[in-house]
Amino acid sequence: MNDQAPKRVLVIDDDLYVRRSIRIVLEGAGYEVSDVGDADVGIGLHCTTPFDVVIVDLLMPRKEGLETIRELKRDFPTLPIMAISGGGDIIRKNFVQAAEAFGATATLKKPFDGDDLLNTLKAVVELGGGASGGTFNSVSA
Repeated sequence: MNDQAPKRVLVIDDDLYVRRSIRIVLEGAGYEVSDVGDADVGIGLHCTTPFDVVIVDLLMPRKEGLETIRELKRDFPTLPIMAISGGGDIIRKNFVQAAEAFGATATLKKPFDGDDLLNTLKAVVELGGGASGGTFNSVSA
C-alpha cells in the first residue's frame, strides 16, 4: 500500500467468516479495518467515523447491499464503495449490474482470493468514488 491509498476500510457483510478473511488480508497489507455484520450499524459507524473505502456485501438479510450503497452514496457521493457478491451467476450478474447503477465503484465476485481483493481495492482507490470515477469490474476464477 502506498501513502496515497486509503488506510481505513469498513467491511459490511453478514458472514463472519468473510469479514474475518477480508480483515486478515487487508490488515496484512497495512490497512486499518473495521467490520460489521449489519448494514445499518455500518452506515452509522461511517457517519460517526468516516472511512476511506467501504466494502459491502450485496446479499444480506436485514438490509441488502444495494440499499446500503444507495444510502451511502446519497450522503457521501464521493465515497469509494466495493460491492462483493456470491450466489448464482444469474442472480450475481443482476445484483452486480444494479450495484454499479447504484454507485459502486467496483464489484468483486465471491469466492475471491487475497490478490483479487487487494487488486480490486487498489483499483477502487485509483478510480475514487465520484461520478467521474468510473467502474472497475473484477472477475474471480
